Amino acid sequence: MKRRDFLKAIALSGAAVSIKLNGNMGILAQTVNSSSGKPIDIMAVMGGEPAAMFRKAIAEMGGMEKFIKKGQTVVVKPNIGWDRRPELAANTNPELVGEIVKQCFTAGANDVIVFDHTCDDWIKCYKTSGIEEAAKSANAKVVPADKESYYRTVALPKGKTLTETKIHQSILDCDVWINVPVLKHHGGANLSMSMKNYMGIIWDRRIFHRTDLQQCIADVCTYDKKPVLNIVDAYRIMTTNGPQGRSENDVAVTKGLFISQDIVAVDTAAARFFNQVREMPLDHVKHLANGEKLKVGTMQIEKLNIKRVRM
Repeated sequence: MKRRDFLKAIALSGAAVSIKLNGNMGILAQTVNSSSGKPIDIMAVMGGEPAAMFRKAIAEMGGMEKFIKKGQTVVVKPNIGWDRRPELAANTNPELVGEIVKQCFTAGANDVIVFDHTCDDWIKCYKTSGIEEAAKSANAKVVPADKESYYRTVALPKGKTLTETKIHQSILDCDVWINVPVLKHHGGANLSMSMKNYMGIIWDRRIFHRTDLQQCIADVCTYDKKPVLNIVDAYRIMTTNGPQGRSENDVAVTKGLFISQDIVAVDTAAARFFNQVREMPLDHVKHLANGEKLKVGTMQIEKLNIKRVRM
């Protein structure tokens, strides 16, 4: 990766990001920048391992019990779309997924379900990604999503292009769900983050590509059962050749994590973070502005309370 790419430090809410070059690139966030006493709108943690960063982030946000109640059935929805090992950053980090599941049970969840509608063979994706093993080790139920019978039709009355779709029964039937994408380059959408991760809960992804991908991504996010948390894995990010990647040369180890209940805001923050590694202007990720127009969330993150912690 070229030196000039590392030096494009883009601020989140006006605060400079510290970039260090040491072997593989690592971007370590700077200081805690949050108004005391106010609810945290976006939590950003940098510089740690995936599980440790999540533990720190969720503690700062008031603990998992603030979002998960005793007896609930919870879906944890990572990106498991590709038959790729964790080092290639095509899928969500398995260590992060395992820790989220553990935290759900600690908060009192009765059941935790993990799934994704994969692009490659689902059995291979679940295994090679390491997510099946991590989820099951934390006592989650890992379920398939490869048959249309697992899905039910829902209306999307606020959608502009996509006005109905079939959503996986696990999302429809759970009490709450947690959206856990990996931040990465995507050849069609330019970036894949929380909003794009919705494509793993629906049956027919082809209609997105046949019509207007960027608008359909925003439309599906109008579904009224929102994630209780959007947790963007930026421990490793695929900088090019997404969404599958070709080799570890496509990957930067950035050691980041972003969390918010506002899906547009967290993706805006993650996109700015990505832009420090490889230029990707926000207007190239059109589903962000489309989502804001549909009142799914806000891109105006400078108006939000962002807390940053470096580990």
